[in-house]
Amino acid sequence: MDLRRAKTALLILLLACGAAWGEKRLIHPKQFPAGRPFSPGLLVDGTLYVSGQIGEDLKTRKIPEEFEAEVRQCLDNIGLVLKEGGMSFEDVVSVQVYLTDMDLFPRMNKVYVTYFKEPRPTRTTVGVTRLAAPARAEITMTARR
Repeated sequence: MDLRRAKTALLILLLACGAAWGEKRLIHPKQFPAGRPFSPGLLVDGTLYVSGQIGEDLKTRKIPEEFEAEVRQCLDNIGLVLKEGGMSFEDVVSVQVYLTDMDLFPRMNKVYVTYFKEPRPTRTTVGVTRLAAPARAEITMTARR
């Protein structure tokens, strides 16, 4: 093969790999209801972006009355997205937590630390006035292999 053909073949290979690498893949665990106006997760270039999740039971669509149970359900829902994307909580690099009452922070944190080993991901926690449904917490994450 002459040098020109080798360069052309290499260029075609690089373009094909680049196109495949940049594709977005929907991550939608079967447990999640269909027809929502957002994707539970998108996998792009080895990074999984998880939509904000509230502590809604995916079967009953109810939010637990106990706050700690709500946070656990929220994290369990995220765990389903991570698993479907081929990842786990160990792959999470960044977390954003939204709370309707910042006085709930210590209670959220007590549950949160049971899901992450050291070194824990970066995290931002923000107080907000209101969330979807009667939720008191919403959490979103970014994970990377």
